[in-house]
Amino acid sequence: MTLENFIATYGYAAIWLGTFLEGETILILGGFMAHQGYLVLPGVILAAFGGTLCGDQLYFYLGRTHSRYLLNRRPSWQPRITKAQRLLERFHTPIILGFRFLYGLRTVASFAIGMSPVSAGRFVVLNGVGAAIWAVTVGGGGYLCGQALAFVIDDIKRYELQVLAGIAALGLFIWIVHIYRRKKRP
Repeated sequence: MTLENFIATYGYAAIWLGTFLEGETILILGGFMAHQGYLVLPGVILAAFGGTLCGDQLYFYLGRTHSRYLLNRRPSWQPRITKAQRLLERFHTPIILGFRFLYGLRTVASFAIGMSPVSAGRFVVLNGVGAAIWAVTVGGGGYLCGQALAFVIDDIKRYELQVLAGIAALGLFIWIVHIYRRKKRP
């Protein structure tokens, strides 16, 4: 299977799944692939919007219904949940709209919001607005990165696999550092 076939077959589904689980790197890569013509930017943004919206709704639901059980199983979440709860008390609506942009708090923020008295209806609306802003901003940023690389590299088609591998390696490195730091915390 060629790179083009793989992306054409699994591109939007991979973006949806990647943004459902965590997100930024896969969305930047999707924006880059849209610039290269393998995907279309509106499709990338729509897949990212759907993935992040569904993922955050799931974490909200888990925070609302299973918080004690999950916190007992994941005690390392507690410091970040406490931080998210403090931020939520101070900056209620802005935090719900923008928690995706807060590194290290994205997953636990929607969980912490689920533990709070915020109504499900209010969260759905604000989460939808925030997901749309995030998908457009980060996806567009990936697209613009592709455009910037096109100015730097004359024949980008010759180097696209290396560029994609580099972006994926950078994302993997950031993820490993994040996991290492999380395990290193007391």
